[in-house]
Amino acid sequence: MKSLIAVVALAAAVVAADRPPAKAPRMPDGHPDLSGNWSYATLTTLERPRELGNKAFLTEAEAADFEKKILTIQNRDRRDGEGPDGRGTDGRTDLDRAYGQAWWEYGSKIVGTRRTSLIVDPPDGRIPALTADGERRALDKRGLWTANGEYEGGARGTSLDSYADRPLQERCLGWTVTGPPMIPGAYNNNLAIYQNADHAVIVNEMVHEHRIVPFDGRAQVGSPIRMWMGSSRGRWMGDTLVVETNNFRPMVFRSASEKLKLTERFTRVNRETLVYEFTVEDPLTWTRPWTAQFPMTRMNEPVFEYACHEGNYSLPNILAGARKAGD
Repeated sequence: MKSLIAVVALAAAVVAADRPPAKAPRMPDGHPDLSGNWSYATLTTLERPRELGNKAFLTEAEAADFEKKILTIQNRDRRDGEGPDGRGTDGRTDLDRAYGQAWWEYGSKIVGTRRTSLIVDPPDGRIPALTADGERRALDKRGLWTANGEYEGGARGTSLDSYADRPLQERCLGWTVTGPPMIPGAYNNNLAIYQNADHAVIVNEMVHEHRIVPFDGRAQVGSPIRMWMGSSRGRWMGDTLVVETNNFRPMVFRSASEKLKLTERFTRVNRETLVYEFTVEDPLTWTRPWTAQFPMTRMNEPVFEYACHEGNYSLPNILAGARKAGD
């Protein structure tokens, strides 16, 4: 019930009062038609900034000031000596500005509710604390352990010994924008949904990943089968498509374990708006489940193929350069 109330509240916030958008289209079987191309770019961060404390929502004036500030900070075309992350720089060595602003697509607005985080539960808008086992896996993802079980330090992603030491995103094996769960990022916050009577296909522009989600009642695959994006099964609860995903490979999403369970909810509230919500459960990693929610907006632009490794020489060049430097 809380989730339904939140969806209704979010829908009301993104609908113009003077001219409500057309009703959501429906399939011949009566279920909402989720098909279309959707954008979920937003300036609202996943977690609430710590300096906001318990402030769950911004006023209209605060939201306008926040958007202006973030857009200024994120502007990669600036050369005024301040980095996009707010830290000082000399304006010449700031590699985060190696690509101009045209290549980035954070969006220009926060979510319509003016909520200070995409996370709606816990109430503090933050990801819950890690368990002891989750802490160990988080360290293992960032560094190395000795044969005696002691943390040796280092950081995965900085080692240049092998391509296997490089992070998943660099190897085009996973991306937070794509998920699942999908979380807005710096660019390519777009997806296409194709739907028929008993399946939906979700195609993300980032890394061009796709998921086939059956909602015909078939059983989940066996637990030994593990996949980068997990195995998804859907069902309708009223006008909401609920997608449960299990069988993830360990360590793919935020150092989660093999017990990770993801529950996503897709609710098309009108022709222009699709509300997306996800709940993450993993008792081996976090001390409690957590939930995020944000709207997706229908767009007329196509979703392009993202050829992540086609003509990409960065990985062999990184390794070759490191070996040359070590000679």
